[in-house]
Amino acid sequence: MATNQTFNVLFLCTGNSARSILAEAILNSVGAKRFNAYSAGSHPAGTVNPYALDILQRNRLATDGLRSKSWNEFADPSSPEMDFVITVCDNAAGEVCPVWPGQPIAAHWGLPDPAAISGSEDDKRRAFLTTFTALYHRLLIFVALPLDKVDRIALQRQLGGLSANDAWHGQDRRQ
Repeated sequence: MATNQTFNVLFLCTGNSARSILAEAILNSVGAKRFNAYSAGSHPAGTVNPYALDILQRNRLATDGLRSKSWNEFADPSSPEMDFVITVCDNAAGEVCPVWPGQPIAAHWGLPDPAAISGSEDDKRRAFLTTFTALYHRLLIFVALPLDKVDRIALQRQLGGLSANDAWHGQDRRQ
């Protein structure tokens, strides 16, 4: 993999309303010019969770064009060819995915669903902040990977290891 290449990354989740949307927006910010991020769901909710939009806007990340969409949009031959496909929820990781053209490198970064949190507004905002922070730090590591110096198998191992060894997972270090 060459460093001057622009990589396409697809983040998958069941509803494509929170975690995958956050990942798309974060990577399009921190990986600008080197990565094009997309997101989709197996059973899209049809709308983006307002707490996801709120945390992105609070962190000054672009929300224009974010929408909940089916992963079938990216299985079409006319869609951009993906270099990486990353599931961010356990449900989507367990589903039978479409065949992605080009044999992208796949990884699973399971994160709890912040949209499933019940409670006060503060509880919900905290859940989204925790998820945002975990994804933000994982994606900073991802964009720093030496993609031009690592073979496909080693890269697959490193990418998958971000979920198991991520020191930021579930912790809010910005407080």
